[in-house]
Amino acid sequence: MTQQAKPPPALHDISAAFNLVRNQNAKAMRAAGRRPEDVTLIAVSKTHGAEAVMAALEAGQRHFGENRVQEAQAKFPDLKAAHPDLVLHLIGPLQTNKVKEAIAVFDVIHTLDRIKLAEKLADEMEKQNRRPPCFVQVNTGRETQKAGIAPDDVGAFVAVCRDRLKLPVVGFMCIPPIADEPSPHFALLHEMSQRHGLAGLSMGMSGDAELAIKLGATHVRIGSAIFGQRPTFKESVEL
Repeated sequence: MTQQAKPPPALHDISAAFNLVRNQNAKAMRAAGRRPEDVTLIAVSKTHGAEAVMAALEAGQRHFGENRVQEAQAKFPDLKAAHPDLVLHLIGPLQTNKVKEAIAVFDVIHTLDRIKLAEKLADEMEKQNRRPPCFVQVNTGRETQKAGIAPDDVGAFVAVCRDRLKLPVVGFMCIPPIADEPSPHFALLHEMSQRHGLAGLSMGMSGDAELAIKLGATHVRIGSAIFGQRPTFKESVEL
């Protein structure tokens, strides 16, 4: 007897997943006494193809997050041309030799984490006459292997970025240690925003976005809860 082929696995329904995330976030906002316009949902599309982005666009999403300049350059020019209100956020580490390309393609930068990068960004913004808002990445867990400004150094760093370099710094970003309860990290970032007069708080991902909203997040970065399991970067390039 010929064995019947197994049916292909069901495709991940990006539209349904996006609507579920949006509803969960709205519920968290209501519980925290916040308005829908107070929190921006960034759909983290890194390593997902343009088709996945299109599905989210059709569901109404307009803010997207990418980790790599190279991937964003390959994926988003046509999408942005077709959707002029699409906003692209850089949420991954930025090398100084990629700053020129990053300023050209991204609308918001979440990973400003060192003076050398700040100087390069200021120079390139002047050249391109383009000033994407920037978040200072804070290493709230003081992890030696992770990028970000140490909490004790944030004040001096912000002063250099704003006063000397005139960068459009709008807030702070953090990625808590994976094994830690995120609440203290989110609370620390919120306290920094109050102390330095920077309202933007980029914090919270698929597993803790509702908590981040409760603790003041203005931008939450959600990937797997919207797009499903993430393919490798190599797989996404080959699609």
